[in-house]
Amino acid sequence: MGRDGKCVGSKMGKSTEIRGGTKAKVIGRVIGGVIWLVGITLRMRFVDRTGAGKTQGTPDEVPPMLYSLWHNRVFIMPFFKRKFLRKRRVTVLTSASKDGTILETAVGMFGMGAVRGSSSRRAVAALVAMKKALKAGSDVCVTPDGPRGPVYKIQAGIVKLAQTTGAPLCIVRVHYSSYWSLKSWDRFMIPKPFSKVEIIFEEPYFVGDDLDEAGFEAEREKLEQAMSLSA
Repeated sequence: MGRDGKCVGSKMGKSTEIRGGTKAKVIGRVIGGVIWLVGITLRMRFVDRTGAGKTQGTPDEVPPMLYSLWHNRVFIMPFFKRKFLRKRRVTVLTSASKDGTILETAVGMFGMGAVRGSSSRRAVAALVAMKKALKAGSDVCVTPDGPRGPVYKIQAGIVKLAQTTGAPLCIVRVHYSSYWSLKSWDRFMIPKPFSKVEIIFEEPYFVGDDLDEAGFEAEREKLEQAMSLSA
């Protein structure tokens, strides 16, 4: 992602799998507005074990990180980024569908970039773009059980990204004191106005670059078990 907040790789060739248009972008702007209106009412607490928030840490002070959080907790993250991490660049992984266009538009209103892809569509291109974003100094946020689940089950992509880039992996925990739960595959959560929100950045750790198949699976299970505390 460049310093203008746009995603690295945004000039890549267009794909028929990158779907969306004017309607999706309008919906994205509406959702971004809703996130803002809800966000300004919330009582937010940030527990930072990375150092990124204490100094409004730039990449020179705190190296780019790979954030891992559950798909159903992402609603408030754009507002959180704008409030607590204003000096850090953050790129999110979104799906290649029209839903991805909606999300890309919404998070862009808060200064976040987006990489389009998933475990099933444009996976290789998305992995390359995320590597470029990290190298350029942007944090990368991934929901490892998205975009379609199963809920709270870690897919291998985030572990592979941490392994191949050497970027520290940070588990992000999001707790809402009161929320609505949608009838989606992951029971997506939307915090109620004026409720309390706690966001925890756990101490980052590294994934070894010389893992065999069993070691790689052990790392995936380790992450899944650690994140299950947030489920």
